[in-house]
Amino acid sequence: MGLFTRTYHVRPNQEGYLFRDSVLERQLPPGRHEVLDLRRRTELLALPTVPRLLTVTNQEVLTRDNVALRFSFSLLYRIHDGRQLLSQLELNRPVPALLAEVEQRIHNAAQSSIRNRIVQYESEELNERRAELTDLRSEVLAAAVAPLGVVIEEAQLRDLTFPKNIQDLFARHLEAKIRAKADLENARTAVATARALKNASELMKGDDNLRFFQFLETITKIAEKGKHTFLVGEFPQPLKP
Repeated sequence: MGLFTRTYHVRPNQEGYLFRDSVLERQLPPGRHEVLDLRRRTELLALPTVPRLLTVTNQEVLTRDNVALRFSFSLLYRIHDGRQLLSQLELNRPVPALLAEVEQRIHNAAQSSIRNRIVQYESEELNERRAELTDLRSEVLAAAVAPLGVVIEEAQLRDLTFPKNIQDLFARHLEAKIRAKADLENARTAVATARALKNASELMKGDDNLRFFQFLETITKIAEKGKHTFLVGEFPQPLKP
């Protein structure tokens, strides 16, 4: 720091905003900056340029059929217009406090947007289609945070928790669906088997060779059960008196 200057450092992944007499003078890129300041009338605010993570947990909402559930979500937001952001805040606080207010506003906007989306579903439908809700970005949410000079890069549903009695109901419903599917498959197999047997029977009716092999199979089964004598072919008939 010189006699008539002040030295400011802007860290990597930050952008500096130099104020003189409480008026924004210019923006400063990462690096070391010597600023003419005879009377110590300058001040620097440095804002991050990389995305920041915001996690919101344990939020409650009612579905369309009035089932209360809890959900959690996470957001990645990025400051794309620092001048716009600073114009929306009181700058009598350090940067961490400014970012805390920004994140609270984003939280409120996201919470409202996500709740309005969830209430469109009934509980059972929401449970079955929860995979479709992983991406929670929307035009409504983007428009709500645009005045802050930020963009939402990601908005993901992390958890969706139903009351215990509703979870038990879903489990019984899933079990019934699996059982019904198994019964349907068994019925289809039985029908296919019956159809195959019927077709085989129809074939055997008009085929002498098949009837002969069936005859041999029957004789074999009888012979396995004891001593029997079988006469095959023509044999003399007793003479009539």
